[in-house]
Amino acid sequence: MITLVYGGSSSGKSEYAENLVCTTGYKNKYYLATMKHSDDAKDRIMRHRNLRQGKGFVTLEHDVDIVNAISEIDSIDSGDFSTNKADLDGEIVLLECMSNLVANEMFRDGEINSADDCVAKILSDVKELEESVSSLVIVTNNVFEDGISYDVGTKEYLRALGAINRKLAAVAEEVYEVVVGIGIKL
Repeated sequence: MITLVYGGSSSGKSEYAENLVCTTGYKNKYYLATMKHSDDAKDRIMRHRNLRQGKGFVTLEHDVDIVNAISEIDSIDSGDFSTNKADLDGEIVLLECMSNLVANEMFRDGEINSADDCVAKILSDVKELEESVSSLVIVTNNVFEDGISYDVGTKEYLRALGAINRKLAAVAEEVYEVVVGIGIKL
């Protein structure tokens, strides 16, 4: 099952998605981080870690090739997460954030990779991840409303992210748009 959480920058979508995951009742909660570590990202990464603190997430970091998280999840002893007998068996993964993953895959190795190839690879990886866990919550960005003219690489990135967002929304069981911290079920 896929749940898609969509919103603008600093809209509260991350916190909303984390709270959504925490209310599902799954014993095993994974946070799949896709942001590359850099000096620019350091503060944002720390803020997100602080938001997750005490919520029972195991953090996995894959800025590309998210399918590799499957073997990591499989290797962790699922019996160690929760002692609450009411919790559901299985795993829920919070993938944060699709916009970072698309940028990382599209511009990996210093090249601009084809938007179509990027879309195909990411959707294939998401499908494989979804089939390996009980539930998958994906956070993605709305970066399409500023009206600025962009270079070719950025236009291709926006095209890829838009295609992925549309395709994920089409297969998701639930889609939420988060505006000023409020989740609206679409």
